[in-house]
Amino acid sequence: MTPTRGFTGWHMTGILIAFFGVIIAVNLTMATFATRTFGGKVVENSYVASQQFNRWLAEARAQKALGWQHAVTLGSDRRVGVTLGVAGKPLAGALVSAVARHPVGREGEVAVRFVSAGPGRYESDYPLPAGRWYLHLEVVRGADRAAFIETVQ
Repeated sequence: MTPTRGFTGWHMTGILIAFFGVIIAVNLTMATFATRTFGGKVVENSYVASQQFNRWLAEARAQKALGWQHAVTLGSDRRVGVTLGVAGKPLAGALVSAVARHPVGREGEVAVRFVSAGPGRYESDYPLPAGRWYLHLEVVRGADRAAFIETVQ
């Protein structure tokens, strides 16, 4: 009969070191990915933003009362198209502008200007850079104002 080696304290030490080593390595990897892809800032000052909440709600109610509908498209040439309407009719005579923001802040903001392409139809005057963007649209017609956020890719 050959003698068998038993489970020793060194075996347990090796298992514990391997176990916690994997946990630490995964945590460091995830922390590295998190800090490289998200700047962590949603608003400049959360207290100041919280003081604007009621005004934002009032603006949202006023915008909803306008009844404006919108549709955003991205052409094969990466030009952004915006179609505006109210009660099924084109919304003509509006001024449309936008700011395109990268979702994780890796790219700088891009100001997007629109020109009229027909009744209720507006098209950006130059293409949007490649990638996914949040488009913060602002539509003004007379004293009426509306803001929309859309994702384009």
